[in-house]
Amino acid sequence: MPIPKDFSLPTRMSAKERALSQIQRWIIDGTLQPGEKLIDAEMAESLGVSRTPIREAFQLLEVQGLVSMHPGKETKVTNIEKNDIFKMYSTMAALQALAAETTAQIIIPEQIEKLKSINQEFASSIKNGEVYQAMEVDELFHNYIVDLSDNSYVATFNASLQIHIRRFKYVFLKQPMTATLASVEEHESIIKAFERNHSDEAHKLMKQNIIRPMQELTEIL
Repeated sequence: MPIPKDFSLPTRMSAKERALSQIQRWIIDGTLQPGEKLIDAEMAESLGVSRTPIREAFQLLEVQGLVSMHPGKETKVTNIEKNDIFKMYSTMAALQALAAETTAQIIIPEQIEKLKSINQEFASSIKNGEVYQAMEVDELFHNYIVDLSDNSYVATFNASLQIHIRRFKYVFLKQPMTATLASVEEHESIIKAFERNHSDEAHKLMKQNIIRPMQELTEIL
């Protein structure tokens, strides 16, 4: 388990929060591989904290489904299977479609303008070949819609699924899937549905926007 030495820890966080953030990042980007055994003493030394916040972070990571703990034995990074793609994306599509349907009924012009701005930044990142930036802005677009829907349950499950989907891309594809301008156009259609307050259309378009990448990933795999 070669833990990187040249990384920067976030400031203004508790020891547990810093440990959770960094270990989660290592699991998502593949630094810590599926099935790899995690030793709390090594993690504590690398992160400059005691073993207690490491163990607390492990417990939270287990809730997220990123590690499996066996008290008195070992803690391991959970495995991820290729077939999980269908479970992850279909669930994400349902959550995001619900959020879009709700948001279409309550969104205001200022919020629509913000979505347009985010989508313009998304398009710019794609055209400039900034793959990682595009992925982050795409998530920002979707997360903003989830926030506008004002449904904490959707927000919680959505955040959890994003972690696993991002990890899937790193583990199996070694890098984020290249975003295409088709995503930008789909975002534009969703925004137009919001402008007309068409909740059914927003639901349908959002679901399509999530399912299409799943189909592309399936072809790659």
